[in-house]
Amino acid sequence: MHLITFLFLVLELPLLCVQLFYFMQRPQAKGRKWYLILLALLILYNVCGGLLPDPNIPISITIQNILAYGTGFAMGAYFPFYFYKAFDLKELRFHALYGIYLFLIAPFLIFFATVYAINNDLSFAIRYGIVVPFFYSIVLLVAIVKAIRKKYKSNPDDYHFWEMMAVYFAVLPWASLTVIAYFNIGQFWEALFTNGGFVVITVLFIKRYLELSKKEYHLISSLGNYSAEQDSFVVNCKHFGLTNREIEISELVRLGKKYKCIAKALFISEKTVSAHIQHIYEKTGVNSQSALVYILHSHQHLIKSE
Repeated sequence: MHLITFLFLVLELPLLCVQLFYFMQRPQAKGRKWYLILLALLILYNVCGGLLPDPNIPISITIQNILAYGTGFAMGAYFPFYFYKAFDLKELRFHALYGIYLFLIAPFLIFFATVYAINNDLSFAIRYGIVVPFFYSIVLLVAIVKAIRKKYKSNPDDYHFWEMMAVYFAVLPWASLTVIAYFNIGQFWEALFTNGGFVVITVLFIKRYLELSKKEYHLISSLGNYSAEQDSFVVNCKHFGLTNREIEISELVRLGKKYKCIAKALFISEKTVSAHIQHIYEKTGVNSQSALVYILHSHQHLIKSE
């Protein structure tokens, strides 16, 4: 294993543990789950690409090469799926569900898993097996940036925009991976191109999470000093059968917080906030935020009179 690959693994393994810890705290943060998988695939790619092929390992060199190249193809195939799921970029649906199988997985299965397994000619597999993935990677990069721009134009206040762009720029070097493989440039440049961006954005994600955690702590602290009126508000929420998450959202609505602010504070998407509020409306029999606040306040008088 090249030294730079080893150093990236030393950095990425603790980052994976930190991301996993944060995800276990906030399992409802689906975006973190998809990024966690992305980081795990990157680590797997580094391990296989760094250690294989090795004649000292009691596995045939052919199988080792198939595994090494397979992790690279798997990483590339996951990119459009990640953007499609983590950022809800619906324009990438074809690429995420069909394109990756036709233009990435199929060439790998044909030229590496089948032809190479038969003739043991790795240069032949590389020469012809990465042609379609190379051109498709360019198509993917264009499709992803178009999807990001379209989503941003439709919702310029989307706080995920810079996160999307950060991941996009980290993905860009992967378009050169086929060129690196074709010309056999070497593991140093391969590891540098494929890992550098992801290490940076992982650190940025953790930094953003810590900042949001501070904001949430201050928000919870401010909400924790309940007055008698606030205590009654929570009691009324429970009277209507609201869950703890719905009570938390109702309290933020009562404070006049917008969906975007609620989403940031609770580490969930605005779409999830909207879904929770619709459930709250159904349970309380109202159809607006002002009506919700009114009924929860007015209902406290009914409780007191019971």
